[in-house]
Amino acid sequence: MFYAYILYSKKLNSFYKGETGNIKDRLNRHNNGYERATQSGFPWILVWKGEKATKSEAKLLERKLKNLSVKRTIEFILKYYEGVPSSDELLLIQKLSEC
Repeated sequence: MFYAYILYSKKLNSFYKGETGNIKDRLNRHNNGYERATQSGFPWILVWKGEKATKSEAKLLERKLKNLSVKRTIEFILKYYEGVPSSDELLLIQKLSEC
């Protein structure tokens, strides 16, 4: 299984979108400063993830996610919230969408 995912940083008030074969390890790398693109924003919260059967499908979804504006990203997360790991993250996204 491969995943496309969306992270949120309260510190930066920003989203990060990526893809991986191991979501737990990837989140750990983001939150421990191993990824240059996300070093300044940790802690990152996993707010959405989607499973894909192949790496190419996950990369394609990641590319589509990266082209979304902040508003469209929030709308996407709210529409497909079954990928959100906990209700706390869903409440955070709902609060963001009210801004």
